Amino acid sequence: MNYKPSTMIPLFKVFMASEVLDALKEVLYSGFVAQGPKVDEFEAKLSEFFGNPYVVTLNSGTTALHLALDLIGVGPGDEVITTPMTCTATNWPILAHGATIVWADIDPATGNIDPASIQKRLTAKTKAVMAVDWGGYPCDIQTIKKIVGNIPVIEDAAHAIGAMYKGKMVGNTADYTCFSFQAIKHLTTVDGGALLTKTKKDYKKAILLRYFGIDRNKRSNDYRIEKDISMWGYKFHMNDVNATIGLANFSHTIEILQKHRDNAMYYRNAFMGLPWLTLMHEDARYLSSNWLFTMKVRRSARFMDYMKSHNVMASKVHRRNDTHPVTRAFRRPLPNVDTFYRDMVCIPVGWWVTQEDREYIADLVRSFPG
Repeated sequence: MNYKPSTMIPLFKVFMASEVLDALKEVLYSGFVAQGPKVDEFEAKLSEFFGNPYVVTLNSGTTALHLALDLIGVGPGDEVITTPMTCTATNWPILAHGATIVWADIDPATGNIDPASIQKRLTAKTKAVMAVDWGGYPCDIQTIKKIVGNIPVIEDAAHAIGAMYKGKMVGNTADYTCFSFQAIKHLTTVDGGALLTKTKKDYKKAILLRYFGIDRNKRSNDYRIEKDISMWGYKFHMNDVNATIGLANFSHTIEILQKHRDNAMYYRNAFMGLPWLTLMHEDARYLSSNWLFTMKVRRSARFMDYMKSHNVMASKVHRRNDTHPVTRAFRRPLPNVDTFYRDMVCIPVGWWVTQEDREYIADLVRSFPG
């Protein structure tokens, strides 16, 4: 290896378009920085991108999940089947609603929730199912929906903007799909999120709930005074500052996705056949966003130390949620999560990884003693 980076190649990096400053300056001094025309414009762009007319922007991906649970009517005594292989942001909204977390096991070949395990967890108290697209690889939502029948499915697609599932953009199959525009995602608004619904009814209710239950299109004669509020809501809306950043970054999203995918394909070709490394399964009918490049490695802790000692960040990214004290009451045997979490490691795959970087990373991985 002739090339060696002088600083650590990061696992994540914030993308910010150069043109964002001029657009931001205009908004910041416009006198209107809260939810307004830029939010409307950003939602229209997202709606066109996803091919879904029911896009509700919010202040985070977490609030999108929280709002989806509200729309379903989840509350104390209800059960939500979910996966522990995710960010805590997925599952803490379940706790916020006073509901019971029911852990399902995962498919160790993908890291995604296992439909067969969901079927075993169904009870009369099951109110919703949460499915996470690990690393940007879509869950098998159609199979899950066949198993659960009329029980709503929430897809946590925080990693999966631009991913495709059986010919459709992720955001069109689950009953509710939640995206994150947090700092290190493919598309960032600094912080933000979106909830996509399948019905106009849910969309209209989500629009009300995101802003105190106020219908912003209906005002009394005194413009500052809202009309009757029939249900209380939250302050979950996006503002024009975040939306302006999102609009500036949006035009780069396809290019960013392609760079992630190109780097992932390079690694898959480079690591094929290594006896101590297992690549994740990919179905030809799915297209991952490759927010993460996850692989399973023998002696993963030693591997991560080895990579870091050579200036390449490696990490498990998310701690399995069922090991936190706050979820102790819900613990149960999850053998596939056990083996997956023990072996899985993520390495840099993003738009910032250059040709030299990825060649260096691939050589480094191949040189690991295993």
